[in-house]
Amino acid sequence: MTDHTDAAILASWSRNANPWTSAVRGGEIESRTLVTNAAIVEAVRAHAPRTGVDLGCGEGWLVRALPEVTMVGVDAIEGLIKQARAAGGGDFRVLSYEQIAAGALALAADVAVANFSLIGHEAVDGLFAAAPTYLRKGGTLVVQTVHPVMACGDAPYVDGWRAGSWAGFNDEFQDAPPWYFRTISSWIALFERHGLRVVEMREPLHPRTGKPVSLILAGVS
Repeated sequence: MTDHTDAAILASWSRNANPWTSAVRGGEIESRTLVTNAAIVEAVRAHAPRTGVDLGCGEGWLVRALPEVTMVGVDAIEGLIKQARAAGGGDFRVLSYEQIAAGALALAADVAVANFSLIGHEAVDGLFAAAPTYLRKGGTLVVQTVHPVMACGDAPYVDGWRAGSWAGFNDEFQDAPPWYFRTISSWIALFERHGLRVVEMREPLHPRTGKPVSLILAGVS
């Protein structure tokens, strides 16, 4: 795929909603089962929220993993929200980041979480700018993303679009979405540019390699 845009990301995820749901629910993604699922749940619970919103909730696993929190899950992909609603556990809504940026998500949540769901460019900036429309004052935005140092590969360590890949996934996946690479300093700047003070950074490690699998940042509004 050569179309490196936010729209191309949505098109790819629409095509891959069903295999993604099967992979998540079947525990097919090793990094998630070994490290990142537990890491994001722990990071959210560290803030003891009563209410929350999962931005880019996919098939809804994280909402169900936090039964003590009154959660809303939003995603732009109708097929994923259909899967989430069928499994239950929360209030699931079809909303794009652009719609949220325009004020369509009117909440005052204690915590907003984006778990590997911020892979675009302009749409992500808009979502951060709209934080006051879905987070209460003093609320926390928690983001888990691929660790920039580990994900950079042989490419220069600078922000920019990268080609996607379904390497390691089954043959049902097709047309991997592009993604927008950000350095660690760029992630921190993204929070601070939109009035979110970074109060925590975690780097969950792979239990066998001892290398960071992901980067988790928490910013307070």
